[in-house]
Amino acid sequence: MKRSRSLSLSSYGVGWSANRRIAIVAITLTVLLALAAAVAFFTGRDNGAPSDSGSPSAASSTAPSEKAPKPGTGAGSVPKPPQIAEPVAFAKAAAQMLWSYDTRDTTRDQQLAGMRAWMTKETKYADWSSVNAQVPDPTLWSRMADNDQHATAKITEGHYPGAFKQALADDPSAITEAYVYVVTVNGKQEIAWKKGGGGAEERAVTLAVQCRPGHDCTLAAIAPNVTQ
Repeated sequence: MKRSRSLSLSSYGVGWSANRRIAIVAITLTVLLALAAAVAFFTGRDNGAPSDSGSPSAASSTAPSEKAPKPGTGAGSVPKPPQIAEPVAFAKAAAQMLWSYDTRDTTRDQQLAGMRAWMTKETKYADWSSVNAQVPDPTLWSRMADNDQHATAKITEGHYPGAFKQALADDPSAITEAYVYVVTVNGKQEIAWKKGGGGAEERAVTLAVQCRPGHDCTLAAIAPNVTQ
């Protein structure tokens, strides 16, 4: 049986060369150091773009083709965001959440609502569109549900990319504008569906997470894949 499309992050940035991805992140870190819209690159927003409210029902925060999840639908099997104040640990938990789903007991709206709960409420830095873009469209989600498709994730490691660490070393105070950290996470996603179908794939993703002092971390955006 042909495998249904999986919910994953691996397609983000596919078709970009490694040099292009590295160059883009290097440019971003320069902007971060300059404190000029520190996370604008990761959020994909212009300074004049409308911001969202951080609420799961805020339609203005989604991409034009993506409606906000319906209120009151719950989160199905999507875990609640953990109370973690350390960027790498939170990014690992976020990646595991993003790579896991269960169409047998979770609707697409529930999946979106559960993912939205992980987002930062600071609208200046939140890029919900980069996150909800990982969820298949309603038609494909329905086909996945017909096949009882579900996935789990195992995280192998998480780290700050070298360029980000160097940027912080060059100017430690730069992070204090937004407290948004860049973290790359590696792991494996295992997918299964009815009649014994299944498979596994290696995953890698770079996340922008916000961890202000005295507060739990939140997810800001999915950034281009960089594993250096």
